[in-house]
Amino acid sequence: MSLPIDLTDLVGTLAACLTTLSFLPQAWLTFKTRDVRGVSLGMYSVFAIGVALWLAYGLLLRAWPIVIANAATLALALAILGMKLRYRRNP
Repeated sequence: MSLPIDLTDLVGTLAACLTTLSFLPQAWLTFKTRDVRGVSLGMYSVFAIGVALWLAYGLLLRAWPIVIANAATLALALAILGMKLRYRRNP
């Protein structure tokens, strides 16, 4: 008996969905409140570079689940990073 989806693909898809969706609450809250005090510029900068590299890795492998998940995550991380730069208050 064969399952319609491989367990490995199921786990990978679920992991990709959850890690990507985890950025939605932060992005929405930041957009809604324009409060970026709790957002680390350094962390989001390094994270965005890392995700961009994962995206490149997925493209090189032609591993479309990796590409799709990291493209979406990169878009959300860059949106949060952009709001951090736009809404921060200079002393």
